[in-house]
Amino acid sequence: MRKKITVVGAGNVGSLTAARLLVEELGDIVLVDVIEGMPQGKGLDLQQMAPLLNHDARIIGANDYAETTASDVVVITAGLARKPGMSRDDLLAKNEEIMKGVVEQIAPRSPHAVLIIVSNPLDAMCHVAKRISGFPKERVVGMAGVLDTSRFRTFISLELGVSVQDIAAIVLGGHGDTMAPLPKYCTVGGIPLEMMMSQERVNAIIERTRNGGGEIVSLLKTGSAFFAPAASAVEMVMAVVKDKKRLLPCAAYLEGEYGYDGIYLGVPVLLGAGGVEKIIQLRLSPDEKSALDHSAAAVRELVAKLKCCAN
Repeated sequence: MRKKITVVGAGNVGSLTAARLLVEELGDIVLVDVIEGMPQGKGLDLQQMAPLLNHDARIIGANDYAETTASDVVVITAGLARKPGMSRDDLLAKNEEIMKGVVEQIAPRSPHAVLIIVSNPLDAMCHVAKRISGFPKERVVGMAGVLDTSRFRTFISLELGVSVQDIAAIVLGGHGDTMAPLPKYCTVGGIPLEMMMSQERVNAIIERTRNGGGEIVSLLKTGSAFFAPAASAVEMVMAVVKDKKRLLPCAAYLEGEYGYDGIYLGVPVLLGAGGVEKIIQLRLSPDEKSALDHSAAAVRELVAKLKCCAN
């Protein structure tokens, strides 16, 4: 029996996520959006790819949540996208309201689902989803580090002219300008990055990675990134539905790990059928820990502004 995967939000990220899920034949899909006709139309269009791609998965578009009942995984992409000049902080109040409404509909219908949060500001939205759903921390996880690490690997590949397949890297921290790429843990074909590139170039790539989303927003002018975020979400869904035990950087709820408590932050996790099955603690230098502290402080500042998390 195929898994059931709900994608909430049929915009660019959501519809591309649904398309990739179908191509990979990871399960039957429910695509939900508030705009009447849009998820139904996109769902029908995506279903008609099946004969061309030789997959038998089904997709249903819906404006309500009845069809989402008993989902195994729910990917939440709903929310406003950033516009030029808009910070992630500007999105906070409106997207908290949207996230709250979505989770209130999803949680009682799929009480055993793993929630994968894509909506921004991502780390703060994870807090909203966990608080509103009442789900255990293992089953609410954010898509931060997978995307950020992909950007880091991309820029290293472009700089060195080598295949991205040979680049292993990791980015920790909040999903935003304060993220903390870790060049010490980056290798190119097993060779430490510091042996392949000057520190000046490494620093430049770290800065570009931190501003990777903003760079795309400034170029598009009317939206934000969607191809890479969708691919990142699918990477996580695959780890869950196939119980692959992938070691991926994700926004996970920390209770003492890395010295933080009660906060979602991007860290390496073992991702499988149970969601976040283990948090991996890396040894960090004082500078690396300081960068992570800075990122954690930025996340806490956002969370403090959330209505659902107010004391």
